[in-house]
Amino acid sequence: MSFVSSLPIHGHSSRRCSRSCYLVPVIGGFIADSIAGKFNVIYGSGLIYVLGTFLLVASAVDYRSWLGLDADGLAYNLSQYARSGYFLTGLFLVALGTGGIKANVGPYGAEQAEGLGENAVQTFFNWFYFFINTGSFIAYSAVAYIQQNISFAYGFLVPLISMILAIIFLLIGRRLYKNTPIQGSLLSTAFKVIIEGCKRRDAEDTKSLLDRAKRSHGGSFADATVEGIKSLGGVIPVFLTIVMYWAIYSQMSSTFFLQSVRMDVRIGSLVTPAAALNLFNVVIILILIPFLDIIVYPCLARVGRKPSLLQRIGFGMILAALSVITAGILEIYRKKDISEMGAIPQVLGDKTYNASSLSMFLQVPQFALIGASEVFTSITGLEFAYSEAPSFLKGLIMGLFLVTSGIGSYVSVAIQKIVEAATVSHPWFPDEINTGNVEYFFFLLGGLMFVDFLIFLGIAKCYKYKNKTAKDTPETEAEMEAYDNRAFPDSTDL
Repeated sequence: MSFVSSLPIHGHSSRRCSRSCYLVPVIGGFIADSIAGKFNVIYGSGLIYVLGTFLLVASAVDYRSWLGLDADGLAYNLSQYARSGYFLTGLFLVALGTGGIKANVGPYGAEQAEGLGENAVQTFFNWFYFFINTGSFIAYSAVAYIQQNISFAYGFLVPLISMILAIIFLLIGRRLYKNTPIQGSLLSTAFKVIIEGCKRRDAEDTKSLLDRAKRSHGGSFADATVEGIKSLGGVIPVFLTIVMYWAIYSQMSSTFFLQSVRMDVRIGSLVTPAAALNLFNVVIILILIPFLDIIVYPCLARVGRKPSLLQRIGFGMILAALSVITAGILEIYRKKDISEMGAIPQVLGDKTYNASSLSMFLQVPQFALIGASEVFTSITGLEFAYSEAPSFLKGLIMGLFLVTSGIGSYVSVAIQKIVEAATVSHPWFPDEINTGNVEYFFFLLGGLMFVDFLIFLGIAKCYKYKNKTAKDTPETEAEMEAYDNRAFPDSTDL
């Protein structure tokens, strides 16, 4: 057994790290917009990520075989406590670095694509996501093989070297990038806009409370600044409906896995890791992205039927609901097979599972549906967050969108805990799920996604897209500060 896999906190910590990676971006986006700029945050976060992956390597190295004996004839080694410390610290730094990168690398790349054509930003996000999933494909295949069959240390070494190379390539092109000016403390400005909007009673013919703070209505702030603050009120309801989508997405690493290990994982005499099914999620993404970007979307645009951003997001939600419904139907047949044919003892790792004779690869449709849904909801969500945000809030709003993924994962856990508490007498999730009703849970998620989709339809119907021709960049920071100080001479006391 490897040093890392033997750590008692290994599995739980990795899942918490994965969720936390999606909670940090809003901080990274705010820092980029207000303090440091996107390039600097990406670069700094990359260095933090490198340090984190270095500690992961350090936690997994077999020092006795690498370094041999010291001068006193004693083997170099780390205690299990020290390895745990390195591992947890490494995970924390990776989560921190990932959050800073996720919030800014998308909008920063899209900024470089602006001005290259009408659909340049959409194309950028499609291929941006394509290469993200190319990395996932390598991780699920090559890196997973190295970790399981060679060494966790070498497995962790791959992302460490990859990240170092990524930072080098980032620095090589530094002088070629377009950079958006830093706008100062956006939260402070937003707070002042809200205060002035509430205070002013003399403004008339305003559509909203915040319009009273506009300079065009006698207020102290540039119209673009106020519209930028107001845009948060438009995109956040859309983001909230996407949380349920991510709750379903997280089933790939939880309930789908519970189902996988209780199905026949063999291909002939070869035992296939249950996690290998994630490759089908990735593969469908790698197939659909170029197909949609090169063929489908251009064809629909030529006949005047190009789907809007929200239409694409909604279609992805439907596919996600179909995924868990498919999983529920498969679960019914899986348990029926066990009741008729009997369970097959299946040893995976150090555990024995009572498995069905049905092949694990019958799960491919539910994984493929999740992958297809990502192409619509996740990619388009990134494009929506970028396109509908004013230039001085792109990092922050992108961060808010990415936070929905982390929240969705926690919502999934919360739903499962509620179900467990509500079904004590007839549990859906007993220790042996063959005697439970996991299919009810899948159908419950599908029903919740359908209700969420109806709410999304109502929000989408009322949503007004940003006027792409309107100026969305406020005056310079000095001009903004001058007006702010005029309206709030004692603003330092706020």
